[in-house]
Amino acid sequence: MKKTSARLADGREIVYYDLSDAAVRTAADRRPLPPAAAAPEIRHDPLLDDWVGVTAHRNVRTYHPPADECPLCPSRNGRLTEIPEADYDVAVFENRFPSFSGGPGPRTAHGGGLFTARPGAGRCEVVSFTADHDASFADLGEERARLVLDAWTDRTAELSQLPGVEQVFCFENRGEEIGVTLSHPHGQIYAYPFTTPRTARMLRSLAAHGERPGGDNLFDDLVANELAAGDRVVLDGEHWTAFVPFAAHWPYEVHLYPKPRVPDLLALGEEARTEFPQVYLELLRRFDRIFGEDQPRTPYIAAWHQAPFVRGRGAGAALREEFALHLELFTIRRAPGKLKYLAGSESGMNVFINDVPPEAAAERLREVAST
Repeated sequence: MKKTSARLADGREIVYYDLSDAAVRTAADRRPLPPAAAAPEIRHDPLLDDWVGVTAHRNVRTYHPPADECPLCPSRNGRLTEIPEADYDVAVFENRFPSFSGGPGPRTAHGGGLFTARPGAGRCEVVSFTADHDASFADLGEERARLVLDAWTDRTAELSQLPGVEQVFCFENRGEEIGVTLSHPHGQIYAYPFTTPRTARMLRSLAAHGERPGGDNLFDDLVANELAAGDRVVLDGEHWTAFVPFAAHWPYEVHLYPKPRVPDLLALGEEARTEFPQVYLELLRRFDRIFGEDQPRTPYIAAWHQAPFVRGRGAGAALREEFALHLELFTIRRAPGKLKYLAGSESGMNVFINDVPPEAAAERLREVAST
């Protein structure tokens, strides 16, 4: 992998990841852009103990542009985009409309101290998987999929060192049904200035499980029990295990774990990195066949769960090493032409109702395996 860093016209960083060491990236961004100047804020919810981003500048972000105006395509034939080169393998750049940006700052108090806010420190990046506008991640070859994995890993290493960053989240949203506003195959990376609520909840469950009599690592026990049950296992490779969880929230939801357990992408071994493209591309291609070959491509979210980056030592650092890196892949489509909406119970009370039994979902995902 060859890595080349450059700057866009407004000062944002762009990083190219190339398969060939001979690749040369020298194209300049010739757009007349003003300097990037986002100022996101985060506000604390005292009832839920959550942080909420307030980002007025994102209201004007690019929304469903036609294919010939896609900002993620290469700059060709006189049309200038976010990616100055005429071609590329994988490109990562700072989001023009970030949810988190800049360094940490002091808290400000409101409402007699009950309400607090602070700058939305961190960074948001866009990861363009290919220059081919009409492709999908599932269309990538194994070599390109490995390059994306290496880019995710490198960005995790870089972003985790930024002041104030506690957690790095690599993810992909695919499909207009999910809310995607750019159809070009791409993902995003968020560097959060806090530990996300979902991860904090996992860490609490992890700690509580370890304190029970005979309690071992929660993630290890979970994977072992899924393998022992067997009926929800979708794919079991030499270095990865994929299964539909016992209490899946979504109609078709797969969790992918490496063997052995590691806390983040940085700790992933070479054997697991080598096998990942085979396993992940197979899962994505199965997702596209769930509802039949005549159906549109399945919308999905693919989300990497990594341990927060805890500075120093102590209980938090020890618990971090007990966390298990894993990828969650799920779709909101529950049947051909039918979507799973987050309505009253899910959105109002965070209680999910799943119409597809996890065992039936796993069976279907086994049925559509590549021959």
